[in-house]
Order: sequence, then C-alpha cells, then structure tokens
Amino acid sequence: MLTPPPTTEQIYPILYSFRRCPYAMRARLAIAVSGLSVALREIELSNKPEAMLAISPKGTVPVLLLPIGQVIEQSLDIMLWALAQHDPQDWLDQSPEDAKRLIEWNDGDFKYFLDRYKYADRYPEQTAPDYRQQGEVFLAALETRLQRTRFLCGANFGLADAAIAPFIRQFAAVDNAWFANSPYPALQQWLDNFLTSNLFAAVMRKYLPWKTDDPLVLFGSEAGLVPIK
Repeated sequence: MLTPPPTTEQIYPILYSFRRCPYAMRARLAIAVSGLSVALREIELSNKPEAMLAISPKGTVPVLLLPIGQVIEQSLDIMLWALAQHDPQDWLDQSPEDAKRLIEWNDGDFKYFLDRYKYADRYPEQTAPDYRQQGEVFLAALETRLQRTRFLCGANFGLADAAIAPFIRQFAAVDNAWFANSPYPALQQWLDNFLTSNLFAAVMRKYLPWKTDDPLVLFGSEAGLVPIK
C-alpha cells in the first residue's frame, strides 16, 4: 500500500504564537526577515490548543515544531534557527558576543523589573515608579550606546535590536507620556524607527485564533522587506 503524501501543513515548520507576546514577536521578526515560511497558529492564552500542549507542556509561546519532529521552545533559539537558514540582512554579524550579553541583560534583570513595573499591583513590595527606576538602568545603558551608534551593536539593525525592541515597546507602553518625556531621546528615536518599519507591520498583522480544522496560514517570506534605518 502506498504511503499517503504529507499534508501541506506538515511540509512547513509550525509556529505557535501570540501576537502581543514580546517573545513571540521577536521570533516572528527573525522568521520574517529570514524569508522562510512557517505555518502560523495564533493562540489564545486562556484557551491553549491541545496540539501545542502535546509538544510543549510548559504552555508558553513561541513554540516551533519542525517537520522532522524537533521542537524549539525558546524564542531566541527560534531566532537563531531561522537566521542560520538565511540571514539576508546579516543580523548575526552585528557583534555577536556583545549582542548576547545585551540580550541576557534584557531577558534577565530588565524583564524582571518590566514585569513588576507593568503589573505593580501584583507586586506591592515597591511602587510602579520604583520598579520603573530600576528598569531605567537598562534604558540608560541603551541610550549611551545609541548616542554613539545608530543601533545597539553597530551601524545596522541586528539580532540584539530585534530581540530587545519588543520589550522596550512594552516598557514604554506602561506610561507613554512618561516615556515620551524621559531623558532617552536616542532610545525614543530607535524605538520609533522600529515601530514605524514595514518589518514591524509585517509581524503584527492580526490573525484569528487557530482551530484544528482551519486552513493553512503561512507566515514569513515577506518579499521586499527593507532594512530598518
């Protein structure tokens, strides 16, 4: 008996994502710029699909299932996987060790204070301004860099910019008026350039939550993406 051919969806990597999650956002950024295509499954955090939980019981996004059965559960690993396949804008060439250190700071101490600043009512040990001030240590470091160079690790937008920008966006959105008047003009301009780019627009398109019988939704291979200036 002949073996049935694989379905169209099995040909593509499957990405479980949530539009507003900064981790999922940075994974989509790398996939989009790489020119790869994945089968996108947008989820609802309050109603996670069993298909996702079966391959990744931790239940957080993003999760990437490769056609060979390998599961990639960390956003930075998904970025590195996509860029290892194709890196047309040389994101990986932008001071990789420096980028790694910055991303670790972002994902560690800065994310800790960002969560407490955003949800200060859940963490009454300190006030929102206190948490914001502690998060500003990272903002000030980024500002110093951006006063010297256009992007975080050099003259071009790279891995560190893409990995960190979604979190700075989230920090700024807690109090937009404060951020607009904060002493970080270079950081403000850097973030604005990111938010008004066609790359950001491409990864922030809205999709309905995925259901088992839904048709294939392809994401990525965004022809004509212009590097962020």
